[in-house]
Amino acid sequence: MVYQKVNLKNQNHNSKVKNEFRERCYNYSLAVINLIKDLPEKRVYWTISDQLLRSATSIGANIVEAKSASSKRDFVKYYEISLKSANETKYWLGLLRDGLDVNKIEINKLLTETGELANIIAASVLTMKNKKQI
Repeated sequence: MVYQKVNLKNQNHNSKVKNEFRERCYNYSLAVINLIKDLPEKRVYWTISDQLLRSATSIGANIVEAKSASSKRDFVKYYEISLKSANETKYWLGLLRDGLDVNKIEINKLLTETGELANIIAASVLTMKNKKQI
């Protein structure tokens, strides 16, 4: 009986951590949206901001989508897509920071957060793949 209580406690903790991570991804998406809406109205910014918006918001969207995956393999696939989106986002943020006249401080903050999110997702994928071969 004690084992079940400990197990439930671990499940509640894991659920809380997952919810906090989804919230962090959501807030990250909002931060990117806020950055994009303040960019100048020039054609070069349109293309980069469109790609950035898609990739950055895809990170959290795929994490949320994984919650309703139909299998473990499907669940891991959503995390892998999320990781790819994070890596793509780093590229677009880097282009904005290095190639255009923008708020480099804010972009560097977003790049740091993108890296942290990517590291968490990558660690999760590795853990899930090592627990059971897919």
